[in-house]
Amino acid sequence: MSGVTARRVFVSGRVQGVGFRAGTVEAALRRGVVGWVRNTEDGRVEVHVQGPGAAVVEFERWLEKGPRWARVDALSARNLEIDSTLETFEIRW
Repeated sequence: MSGVTARRVFVSGRVQGVGFRAGTVEAALRRGVVGWVRNTEDGRVEVHVQGPGAAVVEFERWLEKGPRWARVDALSARNLEIDSTLETFEIRW
């Protein structure tokens, strides 16, 4: 998977109960990246994203703002190993 980047991103702020996960799926599909998004027990949103490097960067820029009703206060991200089993982008519970 040459040229593919994988990242784990945690988003903090008003990010639960505002359509953040659904918006994240839509944003990911538009950018052609795969992975998943889920709420965490501590009130953040956790995202695993992978795809072409430029698409991942563009997707992370979207995460910095999120959907209309969200308020993103902080974003933390780190590189991950590629997960070759991912085929789409989904909400996980």
